[in-house]
Amino acid sequence: MRTPPDLLAAMLRSDPARPRVTFYDDTPGPTSGERIELSAKVLGNWVSKAANALQDEWDLGPGSRVQLVLPPHWRALYWSLAVWSVGATVQLDGASHDLLVTDDLALVRPDDTPAVLVTLPALARSAAAPVPPGVMDEARELATYADQFSAWDEPSPAESALTTDGAPTAYASVVPAAAWPESVRVHTATAELGELLRTALAAWAVDGSVVLSRGPEPAGGRVARLTAEGVTLAL
Repeated sequence: MRTPPDLLAAMLRSDPARPRVTFYDDTPGPTSGERIELSAKVLGNWVSKAANALQDEWDLGPGSRVQLVLPPHWRALYWSLAVWSVGATVQLDGASHDLLVTDDLALVRPDDTPAVLVTLPALARSAAAPVPPGVMDEARELATYADQFSAWDEPSPAESALTTDGAPTAYASVVPAAAWPESVRVHTATAELGELLRTALAAWAVDGSVVLSRGPEPAGGRVARLTAEGVTLAL
């Protein structure tokens, strides 16, 4: 069984400096024009910090459920890997959960469920609006957690790694077996977080990388972008 943390560990052994996530934000607004590139090492640091927060602050592990209400975004990728690193379930539907991770302040109800408020801009150092007491301001607080992570427990192969529309996917089968070439560099512009997760896992499983475009790509710029990024598979 290869789990998502196994893929991250393999990428760190293979080439920690090679880009594994490249993100373009084409959505109108303050983040428009952002390009973020994460090597395996940098991605691993983000994952470790988030996983340490999940484990240390909320005692999350196998059997816990973390609901992600985030757009397809590089931050959603490291939060998903962090949830899998502690052995919990990434939940993309509206079922009950132990922690909410979202960029939407309107969804945060601190008296109901613990929550993390994610701020999407790359250089943000705090949330743009006041954060309710008891809610983690990710931009302000996540950097304080360690860059190394050690899980307290591991999930069984049958435990749920991902739940979408009430349908669970077990750890034993969450990593797709796509017939993609080794070191593929795949581009996606999906609007669905679940699809992004499956695409990224499939690419990482063959020691590859993912290029994600969020929002309407510039007119006439798609071919140039894919060429500049060395994309070998465009979805």
